[in-house]
Amino acid sequence: MITLADAGPGDEDAIARLCTELDRFYGAASAGTPTERAAQVRAVLFTDPPMARALLAWDGTTLAGFAAYSFLWPAAGLTASLYLKELYVARAHRRGGTGKLIMERLYGIAVSKGCSRVEWTTDTGNTAAQAFYDALGATPLPTKIFYRDAVAPESGR
Repeated sequence: MITLADAGPGDEDAIARLCTELDRFYGAASAGTPTERAAQVRAVLFTDPPMARALLAWDGTTLAGFAAYSFLWPAAGLTASLYLKELYVARAHRRGGTGKLIMERLYGIAVSKGCSRVEWTTDTGNTAAQAFYDALGATPLPTKIFYRDAVAPESGR
C-alpha cells in the first residue's frame, strides 16, 4: 500500500537513490557520491527557507516515487501556482496508481495554499508521461515555450 508524506530530514538518502534511477531514465550519469547527492538534497529541501519541496510516495520502507515542486507568484489574479518540477515513479511501481495518488495530493496542496493552478512541463519525447497527464484531464498549452539557460557566476547570469 502506498502512503504519501512530505519529505523530511532523514529522507535524503532515499531521495538521492531514487534520483539516481531518474538520472538513468533521462540517460544521464549521476554526478557525485551517494553521500554528496544526499547532501545536495538536504541543502535544497531542508534549509530555512527551503528552496523546494518534495512529496514522497512510500511502499513500506521503499521510496516508490516523488514529486519535486515549488510555489510561484504571481499567477492569475495575483494568486500563486504550484509548479511541479519533477514527477517520478520508480520503474517497479509504475502503472499501479502511484503517479495518480501523487498528482491528487499535489492538487490538494495547491487548493490548501490558495493556488489558482498547477503547472508543469514534460519532454516532447516522453509520450508515456503525456498519456498519463492526458488521462488526468490536463491540457497541454501549445502557446507556451519553455526556456532554460545555465547560470554561470563568472558571466553574471
